[in-house]
Amino acid sequence: MTSRTAAGLATLTLAVATLLSSAGATAATAATPDPLDPTDFSGEVTAEAVLAHLAQLEAIADANGGNRAVGTAGYEASAEYIESQLQDAGYTTRRQGFDFALQTILAYNLSVNGVASLPPLGIPMQGTTGTGPTPITAGIATPGGEGAVGCTKAEWTPDAVGKIAVVNRGVCSFADKSLAAAQAGAVALIIINTEDAEFVGTLGPQGPERVPTVGVSKSQGEGILATADVSIELLLDEVTQVSTSFNVLAETPTGREDNTVVVGAHLDSVPEGAGINDNGSGSAAILETALRLAEQGPLNNQVRFAWWGAEEVGLVGSTHYVQDLVANDPTELDQIITYLNFDMVGSPNYVMSVYDANQSTFPAPVEVPAGSVATEKLFTDYFDSTGQPWVDTAFSGRSDYSAFIAAGVPASGLFTGAEGLKTEAEAAAFGGQAGAAYDPNYHGAGDRVANINTDALGIASHAIAFVVASLSLDSSLINGQLPPAPCGCGALNVAQTTSSR
Repeated sequence: MTSRTAAGLATLTLAVATLLSSAGATAATAATPDPLDPTDFSGEVTAEAVLAHLAQLEAIADANGGNRAVGTAGYEASAEYIESQLQDAGYTTRRQGFDFALQTILAYNLSVNGVASLPPLGIPMQGTTGTGPTPITAGIATPGGEGAVGCTKAEWTPDAVGKIAVVNRGVCSFADKSLAAAQAGAVALIIINTEDAEFVGTLGPQGPERVPTVGVSKSQGEGILATADVSIELLLDEVTQVSTSFNVLAETPTGREDNTVVVGAHLDSVPEGAGINDNGSGSAAILETALRLAEQGPLNNQVRFAWWGAEEVGLVGSTHYVQDLVANDPTELDQIITYLNFDMVGSPNYVMSVYDANQSTFPAPVEVPAGSVATEKLFTDYFDSTGQPWVDTAFSGRSDYSAFIAAGVPASGLFTGAEGLKTEAEAAAFGGQAGAAYDPNYHGAGDRVANINTDALGIASHAIAFVVASLSLDSSLINGQLPPAPCGCGALNVAQTTSSR
């Protein structure tokens, strides 16, 4: 567990308290709700209320083939439930449509020197090309030169021709690595993760110019590199069809449109189950936050809530949202204060982790946009103020914040764990079982309400509510934008702090 000071939270709380005090006389005589207080508001978003939404999502899955996967009736019904709840609370909802490639893996195996494992090593990347029904058998090649990670053809020697390229994650996109390996004459690519965890990656739209590409965990990759006279057999037979889906979006009717915080969670499940922790939990937590926020008075900054589609097939919905802004409305993109992502916040054997934007524990394999460290600090200072243990999780771009940070938008969020194993230190801090997966039901049929950890869900929901409410009032610690003076008597003097972490 990592220790932090609460200086940033104290500064933000003081700023908000000053704002509320200045507005007190007006609010007392007006027929409007009391001014929003983030600490009070955090208690209004409860685990019980979030669980009620999760029960509805589970019932939807049960009535629609057992899942809520993109492109299914279960996904459509999930979106209709979100929309109806928001509309009843006074929001105007809209759907943002997009096309996506639905890839089906017909057969997959990766074996080393003829030794296969169950399940097979690694995971095919979304958008990869395939080998066809006949496997590829070849030796391996690694990029040459100190620090080379295979981002360009120039990093490869002629020895790569006809080989399976093996590279470390980082510096450039997976798609760039696959293209460079293809240009160097490699027949396939294995990318090694920076952590010893399942590696789910995406190349973006499928392109014949790239080679079949697989992601493996750190230990799996190290095992391949350490094997003498290694020969890899790769079978990756797939078929890809173009389909359509949509995101669900809604924003608060008050608050500066040119200073907006975006709060997101993916709504789709995997086909194998109802997806209640992954990611009904994040979807339900931000839904309840939106519903309770609708009961508050006017906000200083607009809050936009987003339920992303097609995350499980390659972060497609969130990527489309960002790329559409880049192409058609870059001004609106620039007006986003920060992006808050919530993907799995009720894991059975949980840790309470925050994306490690300041890289105090995990080096980031991506560029960390300015403002991300300050966003992280809002969560960590909140937890410190309540005595809640927390740990870092890698700022890796593994979830829907990927496209935002690639476009330079600050981001942070919470994560309570997936297939990784809880450490002894984490068990001492959070309880639970060391050496066991944070969520043993990850991407499986057991991901249901009965297996949600309500303590984790409540802790995360309170933190989400606090940070969203805080940013709806004051974003100055992230982007320097001061809130308006409520009495019209001059700018509010909000002290600025910088992180020492």
